[in-house]
Amino acid sequence: MLTFLLGRLAQAVPTLLGASLVVFMLVHLTGDPVLLMVSPDTPAAQVEVFRERLGFNDPLPEQYWRFVKGVVRGDLGESFRFREPALDLVIQRLPATVQLTALSVLLASLIGIPMGVLAATMRGTWVDTLARGVFFLGQGIPPFWLGLVLMVVFSVQLGVLPSSGRGTVAQLVMPVTTLTVYLMASLARLTRGGMIQALREDYVRTARAKGLATRTVLFKHALRNTLIPVVTMIGLQTGHLLGGAVVTETIFAWPGVGRLVVDAVHARDFPVVQAAMLVIVALFIFVNLIVDLLYGLLDPRIVYE
Repeated sequence: MLTFLLGRLAQAVPTLLGASLVVFMLVHLTGDPVLLMVSPDTPAAQVEVFRERLGFNDPLPEQYWRFVKGVVRGDLGESFRFREPALDLVIQRLPATVQLTALSVLLASLIGIPMGVLAATMRGTWVDTLARGVFFLGQGIPPFWLGLVLMVVFSVQLGVLPSSGRGTVAQLVMPVTTLTVYLMASLARLTRGGMIQALREDYVRTARAKGLATRTVLFKHALRNTLIPVVTMIGLQTGHLLGGAVVTETIFAWPGVGRLVVDAVHARDFPVVQAAMLVIVALFIFVNLIVDLLYGLLDPRIVYE
């Protein structure tokens, strides 16, 4: 296990380095941030002095090397817009995104997986037909449209839920629902397909022939072998949401990392964008590591050496 963890940590280094290079190049293709930080009537000579002071006149390889050295020291630069350390701004917004992600993934798993099991065990009945309709509807509704509909109905017309902000349970309802619907439908559909295939396997027939209870056959034998792709999807979606549910956070003015990145891109705040992307990549690597470890718990044949 220790060797496996050390190997994954070693793999994370080139991944972070590659991500930093891609993000660095992309943000520098968006334009000159100096022009957004000075007034339109600023003399060209002063603009050039300002650009020289910030180091934007240096060759790109030199700027990137300076950025990498800062990352090693834990210094990801200072925000052009807020005049604060970029990493501190990202960390301040991270709890809001983690809260939104954790609740959405938890709710989607608690609803989607049992729904998929129920649909598989009652395949061909009206329950299965209804469940599949819910699956396709949940996956077909664009999150931005669902968020706007929820806001119009529950905030504008009924006035029972706040339309934006963070701090109360009521402010969580609509953003969490918006993110949960698609993930719940995806997990339920994947679980249903895996359960249908698992229920046809010989080990399930053998378990039933031994007289085991239906619940034991379904959850201990069939579902456990179905959960590996389900856990994979949960991990991928968790990483995606931790990266910032940009649309949802923007619609509901949720003060998370996604909204911070959008604002930073519009303002060409290079340090904040770079810091946020590196934190997101690191979180994604961590989530993938947790998923890999869960594989070993679900399938004893998987051994980490």
